[in-house]
Amino acid sequence: MSDLPMAPSGAILQTVGRYYTERLHEFGATPRGVDWNSAASQVLRFDRLLQIVEAPPAEAPLLEASLLDVGCGYGALLDTLRERGSTLHYRGFDLSAEMIAAAEARHARDGQCAFTTDPAALRPATYAVASGLFNVKLQHGDAEWRDYVLAMLASLDAASERGFAFNMLSTYSDLDRRRDTLYYADPSEMFDLCKRRYSARVALLHDYPLYEFTVLVRK
Repeated sequence: MSDLPMAPSGAILQTVGRYYTERLHEFGATPRGVDWNSAASQVLRFDRLLQIVEAPPAEAPLLEASLLDVGCGYGALLDTLRERGSTLHYRGFDLSAEMIAAAEARHARDGQCAFTTDPAALRPATYAVASGLFNVKLQHGDAEWRDYVLAMLASLDAASERGFAFNMLSTYSDLDRRRDTLYYADPSEMFDLCKRRYSARVALLHDYPLYEFTVLVRK
């Protein structure tokens, strides 16, 4: 699975990794450190993404499930999982070595988690999620960024056994609030793409009070 986060261009990976390292330096292991406005909006996003996690099948109730968090930052999603009593085995991947160091320090006592910057250390999980991975395109053009999005969606599919989930900024956002450094996607297009390429069981969530949407792809 060494190609999981490496399919996109090296230029994108480098700029994204550097950007989030700089945010961490400026704001620390906080929502602003991973470019979210508040803890409340961060948890709201997690609520939607975690809808991908289903109860284990009746024939295997004790099956150990795992979740791969691509672009995990300092591991905030793991905090939410544990606060809600989840025993999912968590694996976090991030391009920023300093983000991973912050995540490891934050969750040092959790024996059911692992963090890495090494794609070769990853293996498929029961579920895969990506929160905010596709938002900050910086100086990259829309066409180049869209190729990155499509490559990463294919990787999330390959990395998940029972389903994956991701969120993106929406083209339904108010025009006067958009920023040139951010990427806005058509929710209908992303729904159709996932429906055609990955599964017949796809949900589009665009009913929560943020300028974004979440897609759940169940297998």
